[in-house]
Amino acid sequence: MFGIEMVVIDLLLNFFSREEINTFLRDPQVTATIIGSLIAISGALLGTFLLLRGMSLTSDAISHTVLLGIVVAFIVMTSLLNLEPDLSSPWLIIGAAAAGVATVVLTELIFRSGLVKQDAALGLAFPLLFAVAIILISRFVDDVHLDEDAVMVGEIGVAWADTNSHCLSNCETVTITPDDERAITARRCVNCTAENIYPRDEGAVFEEYCGNCGTYSPAQAWSAGLLETEPILVFWPRSITVTAIMMLLTVGFVVLFYKELKLASFDDALAKALGLRPGVLHYALMVLVSLVAVGAFDAVGSILVVAFFIIPPAAAYLLTDRLSVMLVISAVIGSLGAFFGYDLARGHFLGIIEMDSVLALINRVFGLQLLEQWDSSISASMVLMIFIFFIIAWVLSPKYGLISVAARRANQRRIFDDQVVLGHIFNHQHDESEIMELQADDLYQHFLWSQQKMARVLRRLRTSHLIEIANNIVRLTQRGEESVQHFRQNNLSEHIV
Repeated sequence: MFGIEMVVIDLLLNFFSREEINTFLRDPQVTATIIGSLIAISGALLGTFLLLRGMSLTSDAISHTVLLGIVVAFIVMTSLLNLEPDLSSPWLIIGAAAAGVATVVLTELIFRSGLVKQDAALGLAFPLLFAVAIILISRFVDDVHLDEDAVMVGEIGVAWADTNSHCLSNCETVTITPDDERAITARRCVNCTAENIYPRDEGAVFEEYCGNCGTYSPAQAWSAGLLETEPILVFWPRSITVTAIMMLLTVGFVVLFYKELKLASFDDALAKALGLRPGVLHYALMVLVSLVAVGAFDAVGSILVVAFFIIPPAAAYLLTDRLSVMLVISAVIGSLGAFFGYDLARGHFLGIIEMDSVLALINRVFGLQLLEQWDSSISASMVLMIFIFFIIAWVLSPKYGLISVAARRANQRRIFDDQVVLGHIFNHQHDESEIMELQADDLYQHFLWSQQKMARVLRRLRTSHLIEIANNIVRLTQRGEESVQHFRQNNLSEHIV
């Protein structure tokens, strides 16, 4: 990844100066927004297909169980292969992907037993694998910065500080050996751990060693005061590289296999009949979900990344029925959530409301004593903003929104009331019962309605020129009779079909 970063930096240097790049990337908000947007795009694209397959919560399971793959790969890497502990090793990524696939396989095996349903099978599989991961961490790698808390909850606000240093000039590395005049001699207890004693105990045995020996990169050497000339460095946040690679893999996968994914998501049997391999696509999708979850560990944590898989696709589903449009909208919603989420964490809601003022208002109105200084987790604020966008989509969706559904139902009730009254008039006009049944002042009694409701219906029908009232008798106009006959013919055709 170091080489990839250097290629990107060389490209950017054609347009920007080193100072501009460093200033831009060392801004916590800029870095957090970039990383959050990259994760949101990856999660939204994959989450859309999970949503269509009814597997949204699988992302939750995988985001937990990839911890098992990371732990097992770490143990194999350090114990069996005798490699140096490296939390950025690709072996951990491979282990995480394998754990994600193992989760899906185990879930399907339990489900195919016929003893439990799909959701229960998932609920049995991932707690088991996650519990094994926690046991392995506490038993074998408790002395390494690889713990369940670090994986479950990340903090995107400090991602700007975790950087790789790329040297452009004055790139002198410094190597200090024990015989170097700059070597610092230190002492350490060689038997304290084995004999469970303290360094101050009489039986403690010490050895001298070089405390600062090793090879220093230009950045490390300058920080340690080992160089006279400052190296020219570009600092590149590591999480940007990881999440960008995951995003590119996700976009490439969706673009290359869009038709196959679409067909397999909506009609698995037809996909098989056409010679496709929906099973292979399914596992490839799960591998990508695992990789994205791992890539998001350092930034937002595995719990919060679930929101990026589920909420943006759910909001996009309310806004469109076209898959291609749904993919774009879900990615946009996720990215906007990352952008405005950072502002929310700092107390600015959509740039128009100060949360400190809101807290102060709540204290005054309800007599509370809440802390009036808003300061919250950036990752959680991003998720909260995405959920707010979901609420907006849920309310304002033209087809499935609360307002449109309520308006549609109200319109259906109006149409039903109109047709009931028109049908009653049609059945009794020009008949002996006309005088009894079609009195405008008493018509409401035949329907057990209020006078106000009947007055509204009659006013609406007269405005539409469907009825006329003469001598307090309600009759259909020519247009009203045609409307009733058309309505009855349509309903009769539907019943015959």
